Amino acid sequence: MSTARLPITDTQDLRQALAEANLPTLLMVYVQYTQDEAYLERFAPCIRSMFSIEPTNIPEELATDLRERLFELLTRADPPLERPLSREFVRRMMSVSVGEEVAAEQVPVLYDQMAFEKPVPRRELPNRKQPSADFKVAVIGAGMGGIAAGVKLDEAGYNFTIIEKNADFGGTWLENVYPGVAVDTPSHFYSYSFEQNPDWSSYYPKGAEIEQYLLGVAKKYGLRDKVLFNNRVLGCAWDEAKQLWRITTSSGGREQVLEFNAIINGHGVLNRWSMPDIPGLKDFRGPAMHSAGWDPAVDLRGKRVALIGTGASGAQLGTATAPLAAHLTVFERSKHWVMHNPELRHDVTEGIRFALREIPHFKEWFRFRVYWFSGDGLYGNVLGDPDWPHKDVSISAQNHGAREYALAYLRERFADRPDLLEKMTPDYPIFGKRIVLDSEGGWLDTLKRPNVTLETRGIEHIEADAIVLKDGTRVEVDVIALATGFEVSPALGKLHVHGRGGKDLAETWGKDEARSYLGIMVPEYPNLFLTLGPNSAPNHAAGVNMVIEAQLQYIIEALDMLVAADARAIEPTVAAYEDWNRRVEEQMKHMVWTHPKARSYYLASTGRNWVSSPFRLADYWAMTRAPDPAAMRLS
Repeated sequence: MSTARLPITDTQDLRQALAEANLPTLLMVYVQYTQDEAYLERFAPCIRSMFSIEPTNIPEELATDLRERLFELLTRADPPLERPLSREFVRRMMSVSVGEEVAAEQVPVLYDQMAFEKPVPRRELPNRKQPSADFKVAVIGAGMGGIAAGVKLDEAGYNFTIIEKNADFGGTWLENVYPGVAVDTPSHFYSYSFEQNPDWSSYYPKGAEIEQYLLGVAKKYGLRDKVLFNNRVLGCAWDEAKQLWRITTSSGGREQVLEFNAIINGHGVLNRWSMPDIPGLKDFRGPAMHSAGWDPAVDLRGKRVALIGTGASGAQLGTATAPLAAHLTVFERSKHWVMHNPELRHDVTEGIRFALREIPHFKEWFRFRVYWFSGDGLYGNVLGDPDWPHKDVSISAQNHGAREYALAYLRERFADRPDLLEKMTPDYPIFGKRIVLDSEGGWLDTLKRPNVTLETRGIEHIEADAIVLKDGTRVEVDVIALATGFEVSPALGKLHVHGRGGKDLAETWGKDEARSYLGIMVPEYPNLFLTLGPNSAPNHAAGVNMVIEAQLQYIIEALDMLVAADARAIEPTVAAYEDWNRRVEEQMKHMVWTHPKARSYYLASTGRNWVSSPFRLADYWAMTRAPDPAAMRLS
């Protein structure tokens, strides 16, 4: 539900907003109020899919007419009344907005993510058994998952405590402060559906702005009093006699044991640094910092900097540090596809921010388009076509089109540098590993700077003041920056979780064979819930925030089921768990990550992908509306 109000009296800023705003989004605002289907259909032939060869081309006469109609509607003294819209009519609106058919099964999830309908707070639902204050839930982690868990648990009336190892909220965005750190998914989607932000400064803001957004959400919902900061969870053990969890934490060298009825693990996977196994790294006498452990006090000006890694964080770090360094040597460990995104370095104009703040429903429709083109619209890039004839370089027509788009950008930026083109062109299908987004003046242009060298000969060892290559070449450096990513295996890191009979979940899973039910629960580990658990990460697109919200919906429904039944424990049946994993493994056979040339951190040492979800976001959302009673064991 939009918080904007009519009429809009600031007509000058409104005119500017209407001039700058996306026309298909403005059209949705107008049609939502007027329900003028005939006017909607006038635009339909002019709007094309983002993935279409033909660009959207709305005649200027029609664009002017829309702006004038909307200006009159938004400023008149008697504001228009909102009337209910049928789901079918909304689906047609959506389809026109994005220039392609929006399937009926997508409409419910889009309603949810756009927040068009404000749900009744769970604690106010009729005939719902309210949880007792004695029923306590622990949330591990105060990042994006933990904050959302706190908001939703409070809304449902549960007594909860968030346990966080750091001194504040934010998780990944608190810890990562390296130069250039930024989100690489669109900010207007990379945010909570229940707390949409109209004031993002850019479409892909820096990490500090994401952190401030999360802090603002935590403050608004009063979460600070519900957190134990500077407390690291060492282990969790299910007490069969008491039917609850005993959680051991450590703070300032002092351990304590806390008891909870249920646990939501929201610590994520991007918090354990992956340090390269390079001989001599510990002997380097200058600063050697992982990107996630960056020391802002280190001055790079005039220094010889070595950057190891060319993935997403490496590209951000390199682009930001190259102008400072006397020389930057980039050591490529593996090749990453680089895709052009013209909005990557663009600020959101004041006109568009005005529209997001002041025009009712503009914010929601804006988020819809961002979701569509950065979410399930990309699913065809990772789903293989069994009849596709070019399986050596791509897996489907859409995947091949994305590859050609990325290749064209590489060739354009490196037209004068064939050496870099060869070094930077991968041989695996695009989306086989995380892509790097780029725009003019960004990463590829950084690699062409006279003070930057891209080194592909491989590192033999590191000395006190230099990196020695495999051919014996010695590269003298003052600072080493390690953009080498994170360890996602084992899934729980050093956390030990003991379920029924003392079973250790880390041993159950092994180093990299983690499995679950729906990415949320595991048999024999009652009242234990995961966010972004095995095979639930949306690696085909943006949507981590959406998956977390879907999982929390499921988790609280499961807790409500437990409370309603006056039971003490809930867990999935072994049959449901095994069936789910069969579905995952079967679908995974058709995904890009199984391509023989696709090698990424998604894959376990066995070649199995236990991280990524092989399903569309919309499908996963539908799967997690509520637990299937037949799949649950209550005791």
